[in-house]
Amino acid sequence: MQIIELTDLSSSDPSLKNGLALQLKRCVDLGASIGFITPFSERESRYYWDSVETDLNQGGRILLLATENQQVLGTVQLSFCDKKNGRHRAEVEKLMVHPDARGLGIAGKLMHQIEALAKSRGRTLLILDTLTDSLAANLYLKLGFLRVGEIPDFALSTEGELEATCVFYKQLV
Repeated sequence: MQIIELTDLSSSDPSLKNGLALQLKRCVDLGASIGFITPFSERESRYYWDSVETDLNQGGRILLLATENQQVLGTVQLSFCDKKNGRHRAEVEKLMVHPDARGLGIAGKLMHQIEALAKSRGRTLLILDTLTDSLAANLYLKLGFLRVGEIPDFALSTEGELEATCVFYKQLV
């Protein structure tokens, strides 16, 4: 397995963008709370990745991919705060591991790499949120993120039900 940073989706192999779209759709279909509601189409997934491409081209986002044999196994994104008083922080977004590749330590490897990239770009504070009582929440705690608290009824689940989220941060030293 290798972890690569993608800076331009438009010049990437078309099968890679297809793999990203399929992974996102599969994760959402299986209940991942990453900003989408079912039913979720491949078209919506491709549209999402087009918007990520715009952010990548403008330098406001980093996209890491875990791949093996040209298959997308996992992704994570880092979104930079562009406010003058927040240029020291970034938000971790959309940590996803393909359902067939879970339990192999891919999420942890992606997170360690995204932390290193954040630090190399002068970011000293990472923030993120995830569903309360999710597997991801436990992973973030194991990775040294501190839980700030919980916000009730924060986001709709993939089925359209309101769910709580918990907020985490990690200072990079």
